Amino acid sequence: MDAVQTASRQRSPGYAGTSLTGLVVRITLLGVVAALAVWAVLPLIGARSWIGVGVVAAATALLFWIYLTPNKRLPLKYLVPGTLLLIAFQIVPVLFTLSTSVTNFGDGHRGSKDEAIVSIQTASITQVPGSPEYDLAIATGGDDTLVFILSDPATGRYWAGDADGLKDLVPADVQKGLSGKITEARGYTILTAAEAAERSQEITDLAVPVDGGGIRANGLSKAFKGTSSRAYDQACDCVRDSVTGEVWTADPETGYFTDAAGQSLPQGWQVAVGLDNYTRVVTDEKIRGPFLSVLWWNFAFAILSVLVTFGLGLLCAIALHKERLRAKFLYRTLIVLPYAMPAFAMLLIWRDMFNQDFGLINTMFGLDVGWFSNPWTARFAVILVQLWLGFPYMFLVATGALQAIPSETLEAAKIDGATGWQAFRRITLPLLLVSLTPLLISSFAFNFNNFNAIQLTTGGGPFAAGNSSVGATDLLITYTYRLAFGGQGAQYGFAAAVSVFIFLIVATVSVIGFRRTRAQEEIYR
Repeated sequence: MDAVQTASRQRSPGYAGTSLTGLVVRITLLGVVAALAVWAVLPLIGARSWIGVGVVAAATALLFWIYLTPNKRLPLKYLVPGTLLLIAFQIVPVLFTLSTSVTNFGDGHRGSKDEAIVSIQTASITQVPGSPEYDLAIATGGDDTLVFILSDPATGRYWAGDADGLKDLVPADVQKGLSGKITEARGYTILTAAEAAERSQEITDLAVPVDGGGIRANGLSKAFKGTSSRAYDQACDCVRDSVTGEVWTADPETGYFTDAAGQSLPQGWQVAVGLDNYTRVVTDEKIRGPFLSVLWWNFAFAILSVLVTFGLGLLCAIALHKERLRAKFLYRTLIVLPYAMPAFAMLLIWRDMFNQDFGLINTMFGLDVGWFSNPWTARFAVILVQLWLGFPYMFLVATGALQAIPSETLEAAKIDGATGWQAFRRITLPLLLVSLTPLLISSFAFNFNNFNAIQLTTGGGPFAAGNSSVGATDLLITYTYRLAFGGQGAQYGFAAAVSVFIFLIVATVSVIGFRRTRAQEEIYR
């Protein structure tokens, strides 16, 4: 009897005496966890992010403690991995977005104040008579960062220089060709003339900071050590120009160095701005109007996308729900085909089909409509594209829900004298909505943030003359993308604030929808 109980315990999951296969699998998985932890910790140590190191170490220790102990912690073995993934991929991004939304992070405010000072000083570097000159080779580091490989013909010394400063190189690690040009440097990839020419702007902009100035390229084979005309004075917390005598004083509220006339240097630093990014949506007339215009269309797009796709999908599902209908499998396969194709490819095809000059739609119907030139035709076009892409999914879920409705319920309605329309409106549709409302809510949330549907078809346009920041078909997500990565300058802090608005809107709609779903379930229970 004892032997039977022992064998039973050994077969139970999580028990210390698991089989050899289970032990090997466990050790392998924990080894992968340890490797990932080391991979994550090394860059954190390099960045001196000790809090991050502590979090990774604690999570790794927790996993080892749980999975190297016996049966009594079995529930944790299932709950902890999901919880950690939830924190890593949901909570952390949300917290990061919130923290970014209360800063001025963006173009001109990407780094710290010290980095801004270095950028200001290196940007004012000029060559003066007698400046040291160096032989130059353009190279890249391991992460494709641009690097200057420098050599001093007089002393025979070599350096590698980037935006962080100079680093000495061992002469044995550098090789020169017959012409005297540097051809190899250990740890770096020397660019060819053609490759360097493609990055000419980066080469021109790069200044390697050194005491009193910096090193800039003079063509692709020479470099010089220049003197900075602008220097930071810690006593007044300001930047002085030794040539013009101008002074720019640090403004901790805006993150800029500003002169007496209110003019700022282009290089700033990241500072906390509180709720300014959120209040801009309400108080700034240039922001409030476009934001509200995008918001109403965003709601209209999401609601119409759900309604038209659900309506057509349900209609097809009802039509193919007839028991006597032949070749139902073939019809259902044909209907599902759009859903089986890659959405991004179909969106590009539809974009070309709406082309005014050679698009299939204008050619087929003999039209000359500039679909993406007029706001209303562009909106109609994207809704039509959504209908074609989305109704197969609604057809599938509606078909499954229809098959789950007891046939006895509909037969009883017929016996009571209900017409087909009455049975559908009072019985079939309410029962469908009970089971499908969560899916409709998720579809609304998806379409509310359907970036691809807009970006790959209209690109957010058409745009009003002189305003390329907001288009007639823009959703909040495409508007946010343009704020963050647009050609007019990135505004990551403000874009993060708009993202928080999107989250709150979708969350509110979802909560209201799920509450109504529970109310329906109680009625039809």
